[in-house]
Amino acid sequence: RYPDASAAALRARLGEKYGVEPDAVHVAAGSVSILHQLVLGTASVGDEVVYAWRSFEAYPSLPLVAGATGVQVPLTSGARHDLDAMADAVTERTRVVIVCTPNNPTGPVVSSAEFAAFVARVPQDVLIILDEAYAEFVTAPDAVDGLGERVFERHPNVVVLRTFSKAYGLAGLRVGYAIGHPRVLDAARTTGIPLSVTSAAERAAIASLDAEAELRERISVIVERRTRLIGGLRTQGWQVPDSQANFVWLPAGERTDEVAAAFDAADLIVRPFSGDGIRISVGEEESIDRVLAVAKSLL
Repeated sequence: RYPDASAAALRARLGEKYGVEPDAVHVAAGSVSILHQLVLGTASVGDEVVYAWRSFEAYPSLPLVAGATGVQVPLTSGARHDLDAMADAVTERTRVVIVCTPNNPTGPVVSSAEFAAFVARVPQDVLIILDEAYAEFVTAPDAVDGLGERVFERHPNVVVLRTFSKAYGLAGLRVGYAIGHPRVLDAARTTGIPLSVTSAAERAAIASLDAEAELRERISVIVERRTRLIGGLRTQGWQVPDSQANFVWLPAGERTDEVAAAFDAADLIVRPFSGDGIRISVGEEESIDRVLAVAKSLL
């Protein structure tokens, strides 16, 4: 049989989890698909899409699909979103602003107070996408929580994105979701590819939601390893930002390719961003000491 085009069962389950009606939930083949749908449904030729940089690699392609222009706002020296500068970058042509927290690939979060102040500065007719793909790994008490704080109810121009690809471990099945005002999500649905979420993916996502205890156990292990990895790198002298995701950022600058080659030689897979730094996923227990050994050898 063909899958349910609306993923009704999963939308109902997510609506139950977050206390919203199913029409306030949109499901697609990964949150990156929803990003494309939201931009396509909101922006067009001559419009602008504002986002921080460096951030999620897919962001630069989003405005291109809609014929719009991307406006990149540099991160702060601490590898964090510069929300004041992002608000300053909003013009009459801006249709979408994307805030990634925790930021991929650097890791820091936007605080609740920072986000509230930012939203107050952005016109209400500009869509704000709060991309929380790594939200489940966040432990910082002051971090914005778009769903827990229900910012989408106070601000209809805010849509919150989550995914089953990271903490839930379903990256290969491609399931993501957005929660926001039904009118905004309806615009996204009109641009989506029908039947993109398979029946197997929908069932797996629902099963994952029903295994909350196992999820929390996995996350606690990753968070503990993340803390040790960050601490070890800082002890060595690396200026590592406060990551709240399942990875850490090694700001290697012009040495990025050299550093990446050293990790590759040690059979450790990392993600280099030439000229900027390296994202290191928090992996198996034995990988922590190996990563620290390679990092130390580079000083």
